[in-house]
Amino acid sequence: MTHPQQGGAPPATPTLPAVPPQTTAGSAGQTATVPPGPPAPPRRTAFAEGVDRLRSAATTEPGRLRVIGAVLALLVIAFGAVTAWQMTDRSNAADDVLHSSQPLSAGAADIYRSLADANTTASSGFLAGGQEPKATTERYDRDIRTAAAGLVTAAASTEPGSPSADTVTKLNKLLPEYKGLIERARANNRQGFPVGGAYLRAANEVMQEQMLPAAQDLYTKENQRLRSDYADATPYPWFAIVLGVLALAALGGAQRRHYLRTNRVLNHGLVAATAASAIVLLWTVVGHSVARAGLDASYDHGVRSLNVLHDARIASLNARGNENLTLVSRGAETKQLPDGTVEDAYDYAFQQDMKTLSAGLAKAGSLADDQAGRRPVTAATGNMKVWQQRHKQARAADDDGNYQAALNKIIGSKADQPTGECFDSVDENLAKALGHEESEFQHRAGDGRNAITGLPVSAAVLAVLAASGALLGIGRRLSEYR
Repeated sequence: MTHPQQGGAPPATPTLPAVPPQTTAGSAGQTATVPPGPPAPPRRTAFAEGVDRLRSAATTEPGRLRVIGAVLALLVIAFGAVTAWQMTDRSNAADDVLHSSQPLSAGAADIYRSLADANTTASSGFLAGGQEPKATTERYDRDIRTAAAGLVTAAASTEPGSPSADTVTKLNKLLPEYKGLIERARANNRQGFPVGGAYLRAANEVMQEQMLPAAQDLYTKENQRLRSDYADATPYPWFAIVLGVLALAALGGAQRRHYLRTNRVLNHGLVAATAASAIVLLWTVVGHSVARAGLDASYDHGVRSLNVLHDARIASLNARGNENLTLVSRGAETKQLPDGTVEDAYDYAFQQDMKTLSAGLAKAGSLADDQAGRRPVTAATGNMKVWQQRHKQARAADDDGNYQAALNKIIGSKADQPTGECFDSVDENLAKALGHEESEFQHRAGDGRNAITGLPVSAAVLAVLAASGALLGIGRRLSEYR
């Protein structure tokens, strides 16, 4: 018997060779493969692994601080971006009110006034006889030039193919036609041909039925553009304000959390971010409130008064033109009223224009908010009443067959106390009132626009500074864990 050596190493265990996978024979000589083990789990995507790592990191204090810092920075940047965007839109709209739409609206009113005044002046020159006064001719030419220049400006400010552009094109085509009829009326009038009156009436028909309605349409469209700009400039930027409140609340919550965990009152970065955000929010609310108040005042005490005064001035011009044409036509144009009576068509139109003028002056007086604005309106009202009295005298003379006395009462010398003197005084006082209200508009609208000047850029800059402050403040806390 052999005994193992005491104290020696144990005998080595022989290594068996690897056994390949075996198959078992089936009852019918078939072979069966041993089934493989469970499949390996699918490989995870980098995104899923990253989400898991972020979730794991968020369970630690440094991870939470990083998330808080990212949220604060994004919220403050979003607040600044939205504020800059919304206030840029409102600033541009306020600038358009002051420098674009209101001047264009006033320009459209000037086109209408110039055309109406040219028509009135042409009829006055016709009544003066074959050789019309030089001042009348110069006034007519000046009105035509003013209207043509206004149409050029309107054409340059309208989009091609727009309704306003079509209206301007129509007026540009009608203006030479009207001038041609006036020149024919003048030429025949100089030679004493009665057909001159027919040409003048034809020119007046072109003016009253085509040109002035087109000019009124242009004026209406420009006023709509002005109201649209006001509507874009005055609404509060609620989206920016809500984001600002959320940003301040988030910054306040982060500082409270910092105080509760560290017992430290201030974090300089977060305090700086809060201060910058508060400045932007306060500037947005207060600046826009001041701008809104200024723009609303410019509309209530400027644009509304300007519109009423423009309408009153146009009514006075139309009234003067119809008054002149009453004598030019000598009853050739009549109008049957609903009660069956027949009146001179031009005198009837004169009466309607005077009613419009009276109502316009009354409204303009109520809208005027200071003595400088009320004084010329009051003077124009007095001139209108005298005009109506003298017109009655002229109509009485004409009805009695005294045409020369009626003519003197319309376009005569100062000694005749003509209605033309009253018309000139009404027009002059309305021009003064328009100048005053235009100045009021410029002042109030300018104050409104200036209240938000620089706000969009400042909001963007301060938002970047606030985001930087928030990140620096959180970074200071993170450094304590390294």
